[in-house]
Amino acid sequence: MPQRYIKKILDARVYDIAIETPLTEARSLSARFGNNIMLKREDLQPVFSFKIRGAYNRLAQLSDEQKAKGVICASAGNHAQGVAMSAKQLGIKAVIVMPQTTPDIKVKSVRERGAKVVLKGDAFDEAAAHAQELIAKHGYTYIPPYDDPDVIAGQGTVAMELMWQFSQPLHAVFIPVGGGGLIAGMAAYIKYLRPDIKIIGVEPEDSNCLQAAMAAGERVVLDEVGIFADGVAVKQIGEEPWNICKDTVDEVITVSTDEICAAIKDVFEDTRSIAEPAGALSVAGIKKYIEREQLEGENLAGVLSGANMNFDRLRYISERTEIGEKREAVLAVTIPEQPGAFKTFIKALHKRSITEFNYRYADDQQAVIFVGIQIQAGGLGREELLQDLRAIGYSVTDLTDSDIAKQHIRHLVGGHAPSITNEVVYQFEFPERPGALLKFLMSLGTRWNISLFHYRNHGAAYSRVLLGAQVNADETSAFEEMLEKVGFRYENMTDNEAYKLFLGAGNGRSE
Repeated sequence: MPQRYIKKILDARVYDIAIETPLTEARSLSARFGNNIMLKREDLQPVFSFKIRGAYNRLAQLSDEQKAKGVICASAGNHAQGVAMSAKQLGIKAVIVMPQTTPDIKVKSVRERGAKVVLKGDAFDEAAAHAQELIAKHGYTYIPPYDDPDVIAGQGTVAMELMWQFSQPLHAVFIPVGGGGLIAGMAAYIKYLRPDIKIIGVEPEDSNCLQAAMAAGERVVLDEVGIFADGVAVKQIGEEPWNICKDTVDEVITVSTDEICAAIKDVFEDTRSIAEPAGALSVAGIKKYIEREQLEGENLAGVLSGANMNFDRLRYISERTEIGEKREAVLAVTIPEQPGAFKTFIKALHKRSITEFNYRYADDQQAVIFVGIQIQAGGLGREELLQDLRAIGYSVTDLTDSDIAKQHIRHLVGGHAPSITNEVVYQFEFPERPGALLKFLMSLGTRWNISLFHYRNHGAAYSRVLLGAQVNADETSAFEEMLEKVGFRYENMTDNEAYKLFLGAGNGRSE
């Protein structure tokens, strides 16, 4: 199966519109990690993503009749821009169906490239279903984002360039994975020429459709996917990519949101470019692989697959970078509520730098502080810090890996509410579009009192809300029935340790 792609990749029509992107050394990363790390700069394509390759190659294969009727795709991201620009280059009418949650910057970019944008639904599935309705009505040709031989062949030209740009021995190539078009095309080409080179896919921990398929030996559908790295938020690997990947991909590494944020910073420091979360996956994977294998002196290449970043997201990313680099520990520390206690605590840190300090009076006996403390890169010294503080007698809870602490609690530290009883706390995920927050609040009704609320927009298609409400124990089922009708994904966080330490109600729940 992979061998038949070699001629298709060699014949792929991409250079009418795409550029041969440079392979550049990441000098700072290479020095830090003791290996020669190179970055394939697909973020420098005309649409700031490799997607232009596959889209153009697919459109170039259309018949005259298909070109006359026009093309359509459903996409909220880079594929949409690739199809729009390719269609404009070839003089073909293009319709792009995008979810209503798509950020304005992407909608505007597609329209500027000459395509007609149709906004439909809150998620990709609804947009894709509407695209099929328009195909039945108008006879458009659908341009898939990854599950298509011509698209895969177009993406495979990234590997063709990489192989002629770097002739020295290459230990491994790290490739971001969403639906699998990029890794399939690159793996087919590289393994045919150089079977000794490892092909390593990189996925977010919460969107690992290829890793799950490789573990099961067949394509599987994930129950849900994380949306931070929205460019690779795919529930199932494509059928055609899977047919290639199962025989050519050596392994898949998964990385956390914090590790992706740290990789975005790494890319910036080496290139002065800002990668989108999906675009920085390969760098996060390279770092994790080197650490795991204790690798030294090898040549490693990673694909920077895209740079379509919403500026609003940078605030969120910068907050998570130090934790992702394992240079910050986030702790909850109990200290005496008395004069001089802060000073004593600072001395106990032995000149370690404080990155964050949040406190609100709770009672006259003890204070719980939310504190960020700088540690050595790689997490070195984190356990020593905990031991030092506990040896002195401090009660310490490590919140470094607590998502709710980093997402909500650090912005909410304000003390307990002793007069609040029967409080339950839920985290919600809802589509980020005008009016969505109001709709969410209106949907909750008036039966239960809202006792806590935290919402923060960080430029993604979906946002998270932390909500507290006063609900008697015998009303929990009715409350969750109401939440089901609201229709947003939710999770009960009432027993979360960070919530209980800093915000939990004082009187407990009535039974």
